Amino acid sequence: MSLALYRKYRPGTFAEVIGQEHVTEPICQALDSGRIHHAYLFSGPRGCGKTSSARILARSLNCEKGPTSTPCGDCDSCVALAPMGPGSLDVIEIDAASHGLVDDARDLRERAFFAPVSSQFKIYVIDEAHMITTAAFNALLKVVEEPPPHVKFIFATTEPDKVLTTIKSRTFHYRFRLIPPHVMRDHLAKLCEAEGITIDPLVLPLIVRAGAGSARDAQSILDQLAAGATDEGIGYERALSLLGYTDAALQDEVVDAFVTGDGAAVFSAIDRVIEAGLEPRRFVQDLLERFRDLLVLDAVPDAADSGLLDAPADQLERMRSQAEHYGRASLSRAADVMAAALVDMRGTTSPRLVLELACARVLLPGAASDTSALLARLDNLERRIAAGVVGAVPAAAAAPAVGVPPVATDTPDVADAAVRRPDEPGHAEPAAPVVPEEPVAASEPEPAAATPGPTPPAAPAPSSGGLDVAGLRRLWDSVLDAVKQRSRTAHALMMSSQIESLDGLVLTLSFKTPTLATRFANDVADFVTEALREVVGLDLKVRATTGDGSPPPPTTAPAPAPGASEPAAPVAPVSSENLEPDEIDLSDEVESAAAGDPADAALALAQDILGGQVIGEIDNN
Repeated sequence: MSLALYRKYRPGTFAEVIGQEHVTEPICQALDSGRIHHAYLFSGPRGCGKTSSARILARSLNCEKGPTSTPCGDCDSCVALAPMGPGSLDVIEIDAASHGLVDDARDLRERAFFAPVSSQFKIYVIDEAHMITTAAFNALLKVVEEPPPHVKFIFATTEPDKVLTTIKSRTFHYRFRLIPPHVMRDHLAKLCEAEGITIDPLVLPLIVRAGAGSARDAQSILDQLAAGATDEGIGYERALSLLGYTDAALQDEVVDAFVTGDGAAVFSAIDRVIEAGLEPRRFVQDLLERFRDLLVLDAVPDAADSGLLDAPADQLERMRSQAEHYGRASLSRAADVMAAALVDMRGTTSPRLVLELACARVLLPGAASDTSALLARLDNLERRIAAGVVGAVPAAAAAPAVGVPPVATDTPDVADAAVRRPDEPGHAEPAAPVVPEEPVAASEPEPAAATPGPTPPAAPAPSSGGLDVAGLRRLWDSVLDAVKQRSRTAHALMMSSQIESLDGLVLTLSFKTPTLATRFANDVADFVTEALREVVGLDLKVRATTGDGSPPPPTTAPAPAPGASEPAAPVAPVSSENLEPDEIDLSDEVESAAAGDPADAALALAQDILGGQVIGEIDNN
């Protein structure tokens, strides 16, 4: 029968205690100088060496050559107090969890005055000292404050705040810490070498992470993996399944999908997590830790060299690419969403639903109105501009048409530079707005020719800033979601459209019937333009064609009511019979939509898209 690793490799000297040099070195100095106190308090997380250090201190005090920081290991006391030794009558270990009452404290107080049997000191090691009741602490107070010369007290606890203040003030308090990851990894590698255990190097970071800074926990996990190892040793896949962690490749896949906005890949990965039997809460925690690593890597490029991150070189390279393409604002928001999901999963009956909703919020920063979502959207837009996907809106495209108010863009410093700063060097003058010509009567004289002035420079051709049809189709789901946020009717109509072409800043959509194309022009075009500006960052002019490539029928303006005055300057209607599909201007149709009956528009929409039929009318009066 093999002995547990945490018992077999328990430290026997202060030099063997790992990761606690801030405690062991002052104690060793005090032992060598003879400045020994009568009571000590060791506090810190579980498994970090408190009880082992208390036993080593007792061994150092009762060594025949002691007190000394380096016990000889040969005398009777050292042999008895060795990690695998039988123990000594003069070193009494008490578990306060089962001996923390007043009667136990009184019994200890009475026995403390008896001289040691064979050693120099009688030492009481009281573990889990925070479990001692207040009455029992009060019973011990006098003997702890003024003990006999041969008595020493060593208290060990994970919760020093629960120790009575009057007791704590009589002790030397040493605070133990969690063991650093790189120290723990080196320690586990030495154990594997000493035990002849073959282990994949990628498994050690998993054990260190599962151990959470506790040497005892990490050694127990290594012992468990070694017990179930095959002839090839401890493999990465088996360790991953036993520990329940998410594969790094799956984390990379999900993060890459977040970067590109690929919702299908994200939800497909969630489905694989559930089908594999992994806990959704563990998956969220792993994603949260990955976002933390990416934030650290984005802020500190040499985080791996400085010890802030512990990952293989190829993994670090992928993480650097993810941090660069995702952006700090988006990473921070994603981490906040996952942290909130981790809290929401406590006690929930459907953890998968919470996970999927959290991923949906990460994918759609435009669906939220908080500051983090706004920063994420601005960060995405800035990175697209820097990458050349979204360019500045040309002056000709930015100039508002007659009767149409100027529209603010998401990038005022870039897109509106030519409009707001025409006098700066390097910025083109905005093109003059085009005013439609009014019909001139034959009897009227020709107006005098205007005095010729300087010829304005030709406006550059509108550009989509590197965005093509394929790129727009990848973003189309986000555009539809943005349209849905503004109008569900518009979203329903847009579901019957397809992207036909993208020529500069002119987007042409194809509809199945002329009626749908007309409805788009009358009711939906403005919503789509706003959604495109939000998602893509461009002011695209949206035009419609029908399934056979013909333009929609022109909208006829309603006849004026009897007695109404004629318009002062009617604008001549523009016929669309001789225009190509990409030359149809729908601004007039958009303005005339307000004159229609909303009830008739809703009825036509239900008939065209949903295939509804009128079977009767109900008089609400």
